[in-house]
Amino acid sequence: MKILDWYIVKRYIGTFVTMLVLFIPIGIIVNLAEKIDKILANEVPFSEVALYYLNFTIYFANLLFPLFLFLSVIWFTSKLANNTEVIAFLSSGVSFYRFLRPYIIGATIVCAGAFFLGTYLAPRANKGYNEFIFEYLKKNKKDRDTQNVYRQIDTGDYIYVSSFTPRTKTGRNFTWEHFEGNKMTYKMSATRIRYNEEDTTYTLNSFKKRTITENGDILESKAKLDTVFNFDMDDLTPVEYIAETLSTPELREFIAKEKSRGSSYISRYEVTLQKRYSLPVAAYILTIIAVAVSAMKRRGGMGINLAFGIVLAFVFIFFDKVFGTLAEQSDFPPLIAVWTPNILFAILAVYLLRNAKR
Repeated sequence: MKILDWYIVKRYIGTFVTMLVLFIPIGIIVNLAEKIDKILANEVPFSEVALYYLNFTIYFANLLFPLFLFLSVIWFTSKLANNTEVIAFLSSGVSFYRFLRPYIIGATIVCAGAFFLGTYLAPRANKGYNEFIFEYLKKNKKDRDTQNVYRQIDTGDYIYVSSFTPRTKTGRNFTWEHFEGNKMTYKMSATRIRYNEEDTTYTLNSFKKRTITENGDILESKAKLDTVFNFDMDDLTPVEYIAETLSTPELREFIAKEKSRGSSYISRYEVTLQKRYSLPVAAYILTIIAVAVSAMKRRGGMGINLAFGIVLAFVFIFFDKVFGTLAEQSDFPPLIAVWTPNILFAILAVYLLRNAKR
């Protein structure tokens, strides 16, 4: 039986890697064809383009690995069925559940690597991927910057910049307002704020501060001021992708901090967090469905199995997008939204597995 396990595990991992090697270059070519005009127009250095597509590869593989895994399992299991190898295995006294065991072993190996990728490597790749887009691929500087960022950083403390450039960590028209209850006690402003990574300080240009007291207002102004603040420049990072750039431990801390600030984007961040756990589980479920669908020899051959698999893959993507958007745009619980597609497909997996066993 160990020979059977080793044979299927090798085919499982080998076909999955082959699927990645085949489809990732296609994704890169399509992406390059779409963006080549902007890359040439902005005279992007080759080293930056190469780094961008390295990050794109990690991003692409992490995003679609359950579907690649699903199609690869259908592909090589259909070949086993067409060559009557599955019938030979089952005729030797091996139960269908025992036949399924090496698939689960292969899924465990792949999902362990994918979980590590999604927890630590993919967030760093996503950061570089999104920074490249904001820096070089937006139509103009105004589009590359994030406009009108307004955040609550603590109880009674609010910051605002009219525009923020993530790559240079620079903001324009910065203001800081402090309230005690419903009353403003002071307000700081600057035409420009820049974060200095070497000493973790902030440089403010055309600094002004107005302190409101019972005896009148106190005004201060300086042409330039170097100071420290109790907020991170990441607090001004565009909400579209900040959660994707944090490792899982960092994302958990970030969500806790945003909850204490009363952020309105908590659902979006929690959807990103839950997907890091749901995708590896989805790979297990899709593996079971793929085996149940393709283990039988059909009149239409491998093409029927692949067609059915592609339809199921699109249905899974549809449910994943619909429920994810529903959680981000409404009060629908992110935990339920992210895991609902897995639950629905797990029910389908049980049904197909029982029929395949017969």
